Amino acid sequence: MSDSPTPVTRRTFLRRGGAGAVLLTGGVLAGGTAAAAPSRGRVPAAPAPADLDPLALLKKMLSFDTQNFGEGGVTRPHAEMLKAVWDSANVPAEIIPTPKKDNVHLIARIKGTTAAPPLLLLGHSDVVPVERDKWSVDPFAGVVKDGEIYGRGALDMKGANSANIAALLRHVKEGAKFDRDIIVLTDCDEEAGQYGSGWLAQNHWDKINAGMVLTEGGWFLAQKDRRTPMLITVTRQDKVYFNLDLVADGTATHSSKPNPESAIARLSRAVTDIDTWLAPVALTPVTREYFGALAKATDDGPFERALRLLLSARSQPARERAAALVVKRSSYPWLHQALLRTTHSFVIEEAGYKENVIPSSATLRVNCRGVPGGQRPRDFLAAFRKRLADRDVTVKLAGNPGESEEDALKRLDETWARQPSSLDSPLYTAIGEAAAETYPGAVFAPALFEAGTSLGPWTSKGVPGYGVYPYVLDNDQLIAMHGNDERITVEALKQGTEFMYRLFDRFRVR
Repeated sequence: MSDSPTPVTRRTFLRRGGAGAVLLTGGVLAGGTAAAAPSRGRVPAAPAPADLDPLALLKKMLSFDTQNFGEGGVTRPHAEMLKAVWDSANVPAEIIPTPKKDNVHLIARIKGTTAAPPLLLLGHSDVVPVERDKWSVDPFAGVVKDGEIYGRGALDMKGANSANIAALLRHVKEGAKFDRDIIVLTDCDEEAGQYGSGWLAQNHWDKINAGMVLTEGGWFLAQKDRRTPMLITVTRQDKVYFNLDLVADGTATHSSKPNPESAIARLSRAVTDIDTWLAPVALTPVTREYFGALAKATDDGPFERALRLLLSARSQPARERAAALVVKRSSYPWLHQALLRTTHSFVIEEAGYKENVIPSSATLRVNCRGVPGGQRPRDFLAAFRKRLADRDVTVKLAGNPGESEEDALKRLDETWARQPSSLDSPLYTAIGEAAAETYPGAVFAPALFEAGTSLGPWTSKGVPGYGVYPYVLDNDQLIAMHGNDERITVEALKQGTEFMYRLFDRFRVR
């Protein structure tokens, strides 16, 4: 492996990576490190269960470079470390290879005392790429600074994995017996790739068949002071994921003769038209319950009043005005904007290949997330196209390979109509009881997840699936998810581990 990253042009970055990712020669991201060399290719010694704590385990996890550039990451060394942790606790664990070299799943199973359907913990080991030069610390060193632990995956979701595993190992160390099998799946290809939980379900369903699943999702939000726990949520539904491509065509010519109808200029004008445009507010039973709980939880009077205006609005214009006020008053404005409506984000732009050529085409990928039960993706697409009707651009729905637009819309309709996971399950009850014990001053509520998870193989079969990130966050930490200087506080990790310990205690045999 070379210590120097392979130079890459912006166009090569886009062409090789697809949806926002890039796989370079040797697995090196410009400015980063080799994805194939976590801890320089050596598996660090696993911490012994007797002295295991979530911070020690998270530091180990963060030391592995499991960046996923769009086609899966290198997760085997990370899995081998975790397998050693489980082995030392006498918990059977198995590495499941995928067709991609060194891209693996890890399944650990704590046997229960009955044949009750298992509880499965789903946590991914891969992480999104880093822009190393924009980090204030080494993103793979697990640096603790000013009471926060930094690293790619500290929040999403190696931090959650460390809390889950440390809490379970504490029970195991105490000699606990559970009333059902507890399966801990550390999967790969969650951030991108073809060998994620869907592939695992097709090929090894017997190993992950469960009665309920817990993964990433619900946020534990702080009051305006950024410290006091305010709202503890568990997500029971993900937003609907889809992509649009904006394509502009123009005349390719020499760059010495600029023209206002070039492809890039046309695309730029279209972007201006939709930059600040918002889809309509769409409140559903799930989001109404969430915003009602938020109104009860906040100690910010103006914010509470804005939330109550939103929930009591009787017309769409009134809802739009109240929603704007909610976002303005919120300490988590981007999150609450996302929970109110279908969103669109500009994620990949591709145009040009030489500095003395005006290119003939320009493309922009727009990532969209729809509210289940709110605005249908097909209606959002129609509104989007109407907005750009006077612009010389084509709006394409980016479906699966070989899929027609109508087939893609039908598939999205099915996802949009899927019901949220039931609140009548032992797992949901355990989450609520653990929240009341661990965060007694906060309000507990179910919620919608503004992003997506790997829950599809289970929820599509009617298995209830839920999500939590078990640590209290402020808005700066929330924004750093998939960004730079990703981090959580050490104290929040410790408290989140205690929350998970109390959750698992509900399944312990007395």
